[in-house]
Amino acid sequence: MVSGYRPIQSPKLQQELQHDGYRYREYAPSARLAGHVACYWTVDIQAGHGEQPHRILPDGCVDIIIDRRSPASRNAGFVAGLMTQYELLSFSETQSSFGIRFFSESAQSVLQVPLSSFIGHHVFLEEIWGAEGLLMAEEILSADTVSEIITIADRNLLRILAAYDEASETLSMLGMKYIYAYKGSITTADLAWKLSYSERHLRRVFERELGVSPKEMLGIVRFQSMLQELYNGTFSSLADLATKYGYYDQSHFIKSFKRYYGLLPTQTLGTDERSPIFPIRTATENRIVWM
Repeated sequence: MVSGYRPIQSPKLQQELQHDGYRYREYAPSARLAGHVACYWTVDIQAGHGEQPHRILPDGCVDIIIDRRSPASRNAGFVAGLMTQYELLSFSETQSSFGIRFFSESAQSVLQVPLSSFIGHHVFLEEIWGAEGLLMAEEILSADTVSEIITIADRNLLRILAAYDEASETLSMLGMKYIYAYKGSITTADLAWKLSYSERHLRRVFERELGVSPKEMLGIVRFQSMLQELYNGTFSSLADLATKYGYYDQSHFIKSFKRYYGLLPTQTLGTDERSPIFPIRTATENRIVWM
């Protein structure tokens, strides 16, 4: 599925946090995989720089992660399922990981397993793809450069996809099309109406196939779409941007931001914490007071 949705992770938004001891990078997949893979990514952390934080944001995606320093291929590669709130990891030892970030609706076709199976725990590649998964992990561990790893990943994913007939679109896949199209700014009721199903049925299907509710996925995609505009700088003010994505008061916006990011918006953007996010009108005057 090809859409304009491109999730973003905190190291891209807060690039000033990257240094010689901590590096996060993203790479584009081949054109034939662009509808399935949001990006390939690497995280490299060097010992000797103290505790290095690595913040992971919910993005509506599922990742295959390869620990490039793993001593054995059997435990090197695993699948990490959908997240519904941020996670902050901390590393003091050298780390090197390669990841494949799948769009949730496409991950089902590639993994051939309901994504609900991965919620709350990791599953090794061998358990999903058998010998093919083990071989892919071995090839990546033996590669010397990121470009070699990407070539290996492209080749293996295209082979896996070719082995399966093109499946008809499921209800969750169709639902994700609308969620992307509206950038998450649509109610669950309207989404159900567009799909010609009840909200209850839609919720059951999403939870069975993806492991999260439509409301949760709407919130994640809406937040990620807003972050993408923050990253691109295509907004006039934070208040206008927040309002555009349905955050109609400051407490609602801050609560959502802290849940998905773990920081205040002002901390993320590096602005004065006293700076207002929303203009607030007084009860007695029809004018804006910045607070």
